[in-house]
Amino acid sequence: MSTYAEFAERVVATGVLSDPWLDGAPRFDEEPVVLDAGAADALAGAAEDVAAALDALCRLVAAEPALLDRLGLTPIQRLLWHASAPAWHGLARADAFFTDEGVAICEVNCDTPSGEAEAVLLGRLASRPDLCDPNRALLARFAALVETVARRERPAIGIVYPTEITEDLSMVRLYAELFAERGCRVALGSPYNLGRAADGRLALLGAPVDVVVRHYKTDWLGEREPAWLDEAPPNDDGPLLEPAALLAAAALEGRVAIVNPLGAVVPQNKRAFALLWELLERLPPEAAAAVRRHVPFTARLETLDARALAREDWVLKSDYGCEGDEVVVGADVDDATWAQALALARPGRWVAQRRFVPRAGRARVVNHGVYLVAGRAAGLLTRLSDGPTDVTARTAPTLVRP
Repeated sequence: MSTYAEFAERVVATGVLSDPWLDGAPRFDEEPVVLDAGAADALAGAAEDVAAALDALCRLVAAEPALLDRLGLTPIQRLLWHASAPAWHGLARADAFFTDEGVAICEVNCDTPSGEAEAVLLGRLASRPDLCDPNRALLARFAALVETVARRERPAIGIVYPTEITEDLSMVRLYAELFAERGCRVALGSPYNLGRAADGRLALLGAPVDVVVRHYKTDWLGEREPAWLDEAPPNDDGPLLEPAALLAAAALEGRVAIVNPLGAVVPQNKRAFALLWELLERLPPEAAAAVRRHVPFTARLETLDARALAREDWVLKSDYGCEGDEVVVGADVDDATWAQALALARPGRWVAQRRFVPRAGRARVVNHGVYLVAGRAAGLLTRLSDGPTDVTARTAPTLVRP
């Protein structure tokens, strides 16, 4: 039996995943999570159905812009939405859990989904001849999507990401290698490196691009305000006006494709899940059925009587929090902490989602992230934790029994 240190050496040898440790603790599990085909199909079906419901919601919001008021978007976020609406999807990851009532999907990360490098490379390391790797075609599916929206062979691709943050460099490196192997010219840079080429196309570091693969959050492009009333504003709380204008113009002109579209700013907002429930009767019947079946009841916090919320039954989430940030699980805190969270949650920014109990696996919580490419399931990212999924969750290889 190998030790984790030996497994870590194999991880580093991929040349993509450079750090198999987090604060001295393992980031990964060597032992794969094995699903039977029926379970994998249930996850895929639930994720596809909820993505279709979000698409129906985006079309409703595009037809009735007043609905944006319920989401609390900033002026720049509204600009991004209108530049792209109703387009929002290319690649997403739905966070799904098995419960005694079926598959629950608590959110869909459709703005800048991450974890692709871990899912693909851990699957390769754990491969077995008797089991299937659900991520074996994920990169090819994503590349085909990008080339399709580019509407030309071997398009010039600009990967835009927060260059000052290192946590997703493995994914950026994997994407760059993927497109280069397919004969595409690839440029890497931040939103500050965007400009106009001589031919009018969007340019990254001076190089014209046909497609922007965007891994820079839409809420970071806009104005930033703390989700807590007692939290100091960030030093860089203003919008990125010039990059946002360049991206919005590119989307409106249609000369440059953006993946994911800027319209992801709406379904990425967790208040969109509340909107699904508020507009349930206006959704197509199959979309409404998917919401009832897979989405825990979610409401905008300001529409509820906070004093009547039984702490053990609810989870509080901010609109754009991620990786467990700005999430308060009532069952995991005491009454005083819960009351303080309700008092300090900035109005118009939070939802309350009914708590569900995942089935226990190797850890208390097993989060199956279902990757979707163009609305169809294309891979799985499995994370194990003793509580809500956050940066300390361990990522495990995922394999499927035929």
